[in-house]
Amino acid sequence: MLTDADRRILKVIQAEGRITNQELANRCGLSPSACFDRMKKLREQGYILGFHALLDPNKLDRALLIFIEILLDRTTGDLFQEFAAAVAKMPEILECHMVGGGFDYLIKVRVRDMAAYRSFLADTLVHMPGVRETRTYAVLDEVKNVTSLPL
Repeated sequence: MLTDADRRILKVIQAEGRITNQELANRCGLSPSACFDRMKKLREQGYILGFHALLDPNKLDRALLIFIEILLDRTTGDLFQEFAAAVAKMPEILECHMVGGGFDYLIKVRVRDMAAYRSFLADTLVHMPGVRETRTYAVLDEVKNVTSLPL
């Protein structure tokens, strides 16, 4: 069970992952040793999965964001595993979610431009295990893109 102090810690480190333990302790009203111990416990219990730098996709030649609906030709356990294994090997795919509804997976892809996406679609995506149909949605404007969970 999370305490109020744990929630304060999680809220701060989501926004500022490189904060020092001293500053984190000050901001959360804890001693540095208590803050360190709580952080260690939060990592061990799996509340904190890791720390990452957020990179600017525009500066790294990955400006085009695409969402793609994937419909498989059959829905069997072995095909789900094959599809997931193929997805794991593709650096262009940032996220892949199995969903309920009118299609099987929703994937999020970042590529250089539409020409790069057409190449990814023709050379890679349609040849993945079991892919019967795709629907592409190019993002025109990222209205909201956050990584922090509400606490």
